[in-house]
Amino acid sequence: MSLSLNNLTFIIVTFKSEHIIRECINSLPKDSKIIIVENSQNEKLKKDLESEYSNIEVIVQENKGMGAANNIGIKLTKTDYAFVINPDVKFENDSIQKIIDFTVKKNDYSILAPISDDVNYPNYIIRNKDSTDNKNDYLEVDSVDGFAMLINKKKFVDNFYFDENFFLYLENEDLCLRKKKEKENIYVLKTAKINHLGGRSPSHIFKKEIEYSRNWHWMWSKFYFNKKHYGYLNAYSKMILALISSFFKFIFYLLFFNKNKSKIYKMRFLGLFNSMLGKKSWYRPQI
Repeated sequence: MSLSLNNLTFIIVTFKSEHIIRECINSLPKDSKIIIVENSQNEKLKKDLESEYSNIEVIVQENKGMGAANNIGIKLTKTDYAFVINPDVKFENDSIQKIIDFTVKKNDYSILAPISDDVNYPNYIIRNKDSTDNKNDYLEVDSVDGFAMLINKKKFVDNFYFDENFFLYLENEDLCLRKKKEKENIYVLKTAKINHLGGRSPSHIFKKEIEYSRNWHWMWSKFYFNKKHYGYLNAYSKMILALISSFFKFIFYLLFFNKNKSKIYKMRFLGLFNSMLGKKSWYRPQI
């Protein structure tokens, strides 16, 4: 079956996102199928959303990370297409219909994304700029950001979506790289726009702890990603200076009594060091 609202499910992973999730939901087509995987174990949010919206199912679980939660949502879908989105995004009014219309004429993709409405922060990467044909209404890209990814499940015959070793960051880049190695197509539709508020999924009241967690996981994921795809020595050569730099910045800010910056660099050092040792991505936000 081709892409349609009847054959599409939206997957939204939430974590302390009560303040923003409804803006995202209300930007989606009214009768669309939506599965929310709630990573902060908020049973009240499940009760509230399922009573407010007849088309929403909320799965409450322990926080296992973005990729693992997305996998849960995708595997629960009964449709051929799953649209993975973050709770801090909003679609323009006609973006979903433009995506559906586009797939009528071009359905050879494994991943398709709308385009960010902020030209200063593109939601895709094209490594060979010369291959871009601006005359088309779409771009063939190497990867797209994880805040909006339409997944054609028929192209995933092994049901292997996100690598759950990533707790946070680069799970989308890993997925895209694997599909490109399989000679699959990844497109961004230039006529379908989405607004990403960026970093507003968790409430601002948890800002500091979320920042510490992000720094830990960013460094862990960068080393793991490079090790997975290019080998340990390649990852080590790319990241050893970052390890040394983060350690000395941690000491510097500690000596000059900047507790916040000291902890940020401590977390960067520890995330990278744990990844270099081959340890799992174990850190969880303390909230």
